[in-house]
Amino acid sequence: MVETGAQMNDRAAVGCDSLQPTIGGLPSTVDVLVVGLGPVGAAVSNLLARYGVRVLVIDKATDIFMAPRAIALDNEALRILQLAGVNEGDFETVAIPYVRMRSPTLGEFGKGNTLGSLDGHPKLVTFYQPELERCLRNRLKTYNHVQVALGISLAGFESGKESVVASLDLGQGQTHSVAARYLVGADGASSLVRQLIGLEFKGKSFTEDWLIVDARKVPHPIDHVEFICDHRRPTPHMTAPGERERWEFMLRPGETREEMESDVRIRELLAPWGNVDDMIIERKAVYRSHARTASAFNRGRVFLVGDAAHITPPFAGQGLVAGLRDAANLCWKLAWTIHGRTAPQVLETYDQERRPHVKAMIKFARFMGKLVMPRNRVTALVIHGLLRTTRRVPQMRAYFEELEVKPKHTFRRGLFVGGHTHSRLTRGAVIPQGWVRGPDGTTCLSDDILGTGLALIGFGHDAGTVLDACTAAAFAAAGGAVVQIAHRGQRLHLAQRGSWEDLDGVFLPRAVPFGWAAVVRPDRMIVHDGPAIDANRLVRESLALLGTPVNATAHSAEYALPSV
Repeated sequence: MVETGAQMNDRAAVGCDSLQPTIGGLPSTVDVLVVGLGPVGAAVSNLLARYGVRVLVIDKATDIFMAPRAIALDNEALRILQLAGVNEGDFETVAIPYVRMRSPTLGEFGKGNTLGSLDGHPKLVTFYQPELERCLRNRLKTYNHVQVALGISLAGFESGKESVVASLDLGQGQTHSVAARYLVGADGASSLVRQLIGLEFKGKSFTEDWLIVDARKVPHPIDHVEFICDHRRPTPHMTAPGERERWEFMLRPGETREEMESDVRIRELLAPWGNVDDMIIERKAVYRSHARTASAFNRGRVFLVGDAAHITPPFAGQGLVAGLRDAANLCWKLAWTIHGRTAPQVLETYDQERRPHVKAMIKFARFMGKLVMPRNRVTALVIHGLLRTTRRVPQMRAYFEELEVKPKHTFRRGLFVGGHTHSRLTRGAVIPQGWVRGPDGTTCLSDDILGTGLALIGFGHDAGTVLDACTAAAFAAAGGAVVQIAHRGQRLHLAQRGSWEDLDGVFLPRAVPFGWAAVVRPDRMIVHDGPAIDANRLVRESLALLGTPVNATAHSAEYALPSV
């Protein structure tokens, strides 16, 4: 029997599945084996858990690595964490009002406006990675159908037509075999999973080394992000939660790791910001940045996410964000395939959708790197002077300051119906999010009313009333629910189920005309849209795209669609 979206959501929420049978406390069969419990692996595990998937996640480390690493998240990353069940305030963040670029010769030559919110979240925040990882791990404890095994390594695996059989190294000469329907490699840049499936890791490693210094209790803290674009020593500098600040100093030719990490050199480098004796140095480490992408993000039943699939230079703050995008895109497709709600071929769209955007974001980060670290004084004056001049042109100033230069997370090809309509929605792009209010006065962000499945959203109209019984049954069987979003203050003719007011005008009329409808994927990407009176066609064409046409899934002539 195929579950409805509401039934699956309830099952995932209470975590009533158990991992059986088990040997020595570990399962011998599981739906998905996740290798790696960093922030991306933890996000993958949480998303799969919310979708009712049986998960075993392993990590060779026995605890969280406490040194801060990733430090920035944008509104899109925060929205994905919301999808994974992380609420505002579950981990501490600092909202960044602006990102400035300044030259010792020309002064401020560039600025990015990150003040305010987008899609219900701050445009840019900094955070403390160990705290985020602890938050995600604590959420995993609420699911009985997820098992976390630490201090365990992947020894190898064999991938067959129906499953992946992995050998786990338990230590002290002990091994354990587990059969998983799918395997997800979230095991970092040196990914063993990627190596075992024979995928190339194409790209380059930069010749420049960087010293990272994380400190607390800085005497004169800043509240923003700045790039000191001095060709002699480029230095990104930013604030972070817990009275923290981070600096990154580019090493000059001839400087060594030992020299740069010494107390004497740290004291010298931080002198412009205060006496090191008044600070608490949490971390000092030299690293080299990379720009690499796997030749594919999956092979058969094995998938790569995060740094295992791609490494982004740090200059755009998009490394972890890209990994979270991977998680959101992949996890619902795995779950729907496992639950029999979509054709297995849908999984091939993960690579098709994600890899082009990853490449575009890496290219953007490399462009930002050229602004941050010019090779010499003449190059710095030319590049920075040109950017400063463009700020005098209103259109160009807005293009850079409002971050329009950042690649849009919009698919060229993938799991959506091609074409354009008269709305401002873009198929193959994320639907906007805003605050909504229910009939009982409850307010929340709109993603929270869509549930964890497919959604048919009627804007100013109950699109569910248009569906015939066969289409309604098929949509519900595919995990679909119907939601109505009305303009603020609308009371007449509101449906009694799933009706919410658009409090900020994010949808009506800013994005869609009155009487519009859209079919949205669990990762909030738009599959299809059009007039609400065409909802029957929109749903049928969307289901056909998922490989679950109406005639194949409808099993009742009298089937009420769940509303959320």
